Amino acid sequence: MSLYTYDLHVHSCLSPCADNDNTPNNLAGFAALNNIQIMALTDHNSSRNCPAFFTAAKRYGIIPIPGMELTTSEDIHVICLFPTLEEALSFNDEVDTRRIRFKNNKEIFGDQLILDGEDEVIGEEEDFLTNATTISYEEVPEIVEKYRGACYPAHIDREANGVIAILGTLPEEPDYPSVELHFAKNIEAYTEEFHLQDKQVVVSSDAHYLQDLREDNESIEIPDEPYSGALVRENLIRILRGEKI
Repeated sequence: MSLYTYDLHVHSCLSPCADNDNTPNNLAGFAALNNIQIMALTDHNSSRNCPAFFTAAKRYGIIPIPGMELTTSEDIHVICLFPTLEEALSFNDEVDTRRIRFKNNKEIFGDQLILDGEDEVIGEEEDFLTNATTISYEEVPEIVEKYRGACYPAHIDREANGVIAILGTLPEEPDYPSVELHFAKNIEAYTEEFHLQDKQVVVSSDAHYLQDLREDNESIEIPDEPYSGALVRENLIRILRGEKI
């Protein structure tokens, strides 16, 4: 059992609202500089830069988590994380079938770049990524479960796309075992008001620019013996799913 610093909500240049400097290698490099041991790549409604991020993470010695920030049909953001790259990409394929598609206007919204492990552009997502899908907030846990993932509402302490801001409360059903806050200073107040005592509370940056990555990051205890990055990733997912390890 070891204590790991983490940031489980980071965007790359695939997200149209993120800076093009947020390449997989830059993110992994900044993670190493900021002593972030575990980082999740969670682009809007896509996991297509996760393969490049895995390559970059290996280069910089951090543990990568493949993921996505899913936009539900209610316009709520939900973080979805997976134990393997293959399962994340399979989830991505299912989400693709539930997207409402229209062409991205790069001049208004920004580029949506797909990169390789050397930060070379190998493609571009043509359809806008950040709009709502047809997947409801209630559906998300069941779909994520098929790919052994963990999911939880993102930045519940923010107005934009937070479940509390949109629904007025944190619903009891479905029962998400974890929640994300954007600001650590809100943990005590939100735990009391929304009864988070039995939930795993994570705090992450939602970084859209490299300067958004924090030097003062939260940490979590994860069983890691016999050590491997894959074991740490698997056990983190289990913790976020509310499992006892």
